[in-house]
Amino acid sequence: MTNEQKDKIRQLRNEGMGYKEISDVIGLSSEAIRSFCRRDNKSIRPKVNVCETFTDKCPVCGKTIEQTPHKKHKKFCSDKCRMSWWNSHMELVKRKAIYDKVCAYCNKPFSVYGRKNQKYCCMECYRNGRRSHNG
Repeated sequence: MTNEQKDKIRQLRNEGMGYKEISDVIGLSSEAIRSFCRRDNKSIRPKVNVCETFTDKCPVCGKTIEQTPHKKHKKFCSDKCRMSWWNSHMELVKRKAIYDKVCAYCNKPFSVYGRKNQKYCCMECYRNGRRSHNG
C-alpha cells in the first residue's frame, strides 16, 4: 500500500465512506482497507448523530417538513399535497390492476382499473342492463 493510497483512505474515511466504498475507489480489497483503518488511528470515521431531525421541503407547496428519526421519510406535508402531486403525475402511477372487459349490455370493449368483477362500461349500460333483467 503506497503513501498516496493511505492518505486517500484517510481522506475518504473522514468524509464518512465505508470500507467497501473506499475499496471500489482505490482498487484494494475491503479487508485491506479495514485492516489499515484499524491500525491507523488517523482514519477514524466520524460519528453521525442518529437522533438529529432532518428537514425537507414539500414538492407541492414548499413548506418545511420535519422528519422524525427512526420513522419513514415523509415526502409531503399533508394528504392534500400528496393527492395533488399524484393527480398531476398520473404517468408515474404503477397501474397493475387494469382489466380489459366487454360490456354485458352493449358488448363494447372497455378497460377498468381495480374492479375485476365490473360488468358494465358506464352507468347508462348498468341501468339498462338491470332493467332488462328485472322485467
